[in-house]
Amino acid sequence: MNRFDLIDRIAEKLKHLPPKDVDWAVKIMMEQMSETLAEGRRIEIRDFGSFSLRHRGPRTGRNPKTGEAVSLPDRHIPHFKSGKALRERVQAAYERAQKQREKPDEDGNPS
Repeated sequence: MNRFDLIDRIAEKLKHLPPKDVDWAVKIMMEQMSETLAEGRRIEIRDFGSFSLRHRGPRTGRNPKTGEAVSLPDRHIPHFKSGKALRERVQAAYERAQKQREKPDEDGNPS
């Protein structure tokens, strides 16, 4: 799912809001989350997960085309850790999908 798919799904559920307003709300939310992380602060959304920054020290990488060693500076990268409720919900949905795939059709063959 990309940002436009997300906007479409939200607009379908909130029919009283025009898609333009949903787009604006999603854009503002993403900007606020980006700014919060850029300030070095953590974001926690209950039952969904948390976003934080992880520090990666300087290291030596390789140019994939030439194999030449390249010095990479230290950096802070966003990190997401899913919440317990999200993990459980995803696992339950995965297990339901597995059962659907294993369910035999009318001829007794797995679908």
